Amino acid sequence: MPADAVPYPLEGGCTCRAVRYRMETAPLFVHCCHCRWCQRESGAAFALNAMIESERVTVLQGEPELVPTPSNSGRGQKILRCPHCRIALWSHYAGAGDAVRFVRVGTLDQPDWLPPDIHIFTASKQPWLILPPGTPAVEEYYDRDDYWPADSLERRAALLKRPA
Repeated sequence: MPADAVPYPLEGGCTCRAVRYRMETAPLFVHCCHCRWCQRESGAAFALNAMIESERVTVLQGEPELVPTPSNSGRGQKILRCPHCRIALWSHYAGAGDAVRFVRVGTLDQPDWLPPDIHIFTASKQPWLILPPGTPAVEEYYDRDDYWPADSLERRAALLKRPA
């Protein structure tokens, strides 16, 4: 589905439905991360995260539990999980702090509406996984100015101007 045809807001939640949330708008960008840390944390070949301003995510039901978790950067991440079924709903990484949520796309009711904008850390992707043509892929991380759409860069700049 083309990005401009996605019917925002999008809702999602955990497996037991104790926690429900709504993404009010389109995300800034969607990463498909193939690093070993994401493989370990997800128990799969990659993690698919939609980066969005925290204020644009509304918790509709329940209260996610914050679980401090190590990260490859050494600065850690905060994973918000359902306190009952333990499903990871989103993370906050040290670089963006609490201002940006990395929403786990698989927890959306319609995850197929948010395919990756980029594949990152492909140097450690599983060798049997074939990446789709036409989607950018980089061996490590990337320069956001080279890949993010202009409106996402503007939204990020607005976040950086806000007092902490």
